[in-house]
Amino acid sequence: MTDHVHDLQSVREATDRMLTALAKLDNAALAEESHLPGWTRGHVVAHLARNADALVNVFAGRPMYESAEARDGDIARDAPRPLEVQLADVRTTHAAFLAQTEQDQDWSRTVELRNGVTDLASNVPFRRLVEVELHHVDLNIGYELSDLPREFTAREIAFLADRWSGRPEVPPVTLQIEGDGDGSTWHTGGTEGGPVTVLGSGAELLAWLAGRGDGGAHLTVVGGPLPTLPPL
Repeated sequence: MTDHVHDLQSVREATDRMLTALAKLDNAALAEESHLPGWTRGHVVAHLARNADALVNVFAGRPMYESAEARDGDIARDAPRPLEVQLADVRTTHAAFLAQTEQDQDWSRTVELRNGVTDLASNVPFRRLVEVELHHVDLNIGYELSDLPREFTAREIAFLADRWSGRPEVPPVTLQIEGDGDGSTWHTGGTEGGPVTVLGSGAELLAWLAGRGDGGAHLTVVGGPLPTLPPL
């Protein structure tokens, strides 16, 4: 069961960790490329601020974004801003997101996200945590997938495995953390095609599922080639 109180505390810690790292940059470094194609670090930071705004909208029952074009335009507009302005924006929108979560509300209700996707309100804090943690990695400032908290990595693997479950273009896949004494295993994909087992570290499995890194060069695949996943 999702514990939104625990997840909100994790959001606070992850945001503080990211802001501390960002504060060591300068304007020139902010304008350099991130790990995301076509995005500078400034684009990533701007996206994180606008995503916090968008999740406030979700809790308030408003559309997450006015439109896909407006979302992209806001990020492009805000990306070139100076570092101090960007940091202040993330702090302000982070605080507004937390303030929204502190209001009396039904955490079991269903809320609407982008593109008609729905989820329980109690899962929204974890969705914000995913944004902060993965985009901290995307910033390309020394925080790697292997640095992510182990609990987060396992939960995000489970989340993404569920996302690809039942997809006919993905064969049946068993995911397993190699050498994990806990025997952590997940299943994803559909029912068509031969079953495949993919083994690796938590960071390597997450990199493949999330479309990050080199696409699984360090993974061990048993039963066939590494499947190609649809874009997120």
